[in-house]
Amino acid sequence: MVKIAFTGGGTVGHVSVNLSLIPAAKKKGYETIYIGSKEGIEREMITSQLPDTPYYPISSGKLRRYLSKENLKDVFKVLKGIFDARKILKREKPNLIFSKGGFVSVPVVLAAKSLNIPVIVHESDLTPGLANKIAMKFAKKIYTTFEDTLKHVPADKGVFVGATIREDLKNGNKDRGYALTGFQPSKKTLLVMGGSLGSKKINDNLRQELDTLLNTYQIIHLTGKGLKDESSQKPGYVQYEFVTDALTDLLAITDTVISRAGSNAIYEFLTLRLPMLLIPLGLDQSRGDQIDNANYFAQQGYAMTIDEATLTNGTISSSLKALEQSRDDYIKNMQGFTESYTKEALLDKIIHDGID
Repeated sequence: MVKIAFTGGGTVGHVSVNLSLIPAAKKKGYETIYIGSKEGIEREMITSQLPDTPYYPISSGKLRRYLSKENLKDVFKVLKGIFDARKILKREKPNLIFSKGGFVSVPVVLAAKSLNIPVIVHESDLTPGLANKIAMKFAKKIYTTFEDTLKHVPADKGVFVGATIREDLKNGNKDRGYALTGFQPSKKTLLVMGGSLGSKKINDNLRQELDTLLNTYQIIHLTGKGLKDESSQKPGYVQYEFVTDALTDLLAITDTVISRAGSNAIYEFLTLRLPMLLIPLGLDQSRGDQIDNANYFAQQGYAMTIDEATLTNGTISSSLKALEQSRDDYIKNMQGFTESYTKEALLDKIIHDGID
């Protein structure tokens, strides 16, 4: 029996493709395990949504591009993670590793290399992050969501596979969505999400403009953990820190989205033909990968993007007004998008490239 070890974590984007592929692997009779961090978001997501997939935590440290005392400490965490991962891999004996990136994936990939276990790396963003830049040196193949990413990976390893969308995305139920929120079908619904950790600045600016926005929309606000504000409660406005199983039902009643620009999330919105106002993480908080993603989507006519640094009271309302005026154009542009691989086809390719 083929056994696949999945890894990746730190953000929802580093887990969502794995969440899509693991059930498909099980349907084909493959055995699956997951190697992640001890406290990262991947542990909660995998153990709650895929409880029949064994989860093995390892030590992991954040990788930085600069020298610091914290960086030195994290070097030892990564070394401990390699030892942890090697021990798990020797015991579990997977046929291959599928790595989605994030800091936790590096010790797993390095351990796999030392045991001659083949590795397939998946890069969702337009340009590879530091973890995948390290991991790709030890991979057999590097799968990319954006075709332009091939410019940034070794030519003999890079493979454009496009976006892989989770199975249940289009199965949301509008009746459940309206029952959950208390909203009405007669009014547009706006979904606002600031990434897996939330965004205080987006949250604060949204709440400043609530009265204006509620004239046009009913609003679902995914605030991020610990960022709900009970004092902002108003009719037609609901807040959730984080949503898992119910997200598809909320998406089923959504007309327009405000979001960060993580690759997996924006491709999901694209698949659902939802016009987007993207507010990517700035260079003060990231390496600029979300800015690249957002600009690419804007160039394709899928989304409007604004710089978080320019957010002031009224920016969101005026941007949404412009977005809605061109709503039909955005949706028309989205109609031409199709998934490059189904989950099943991508899984077959992983097996072929990894161990056949």
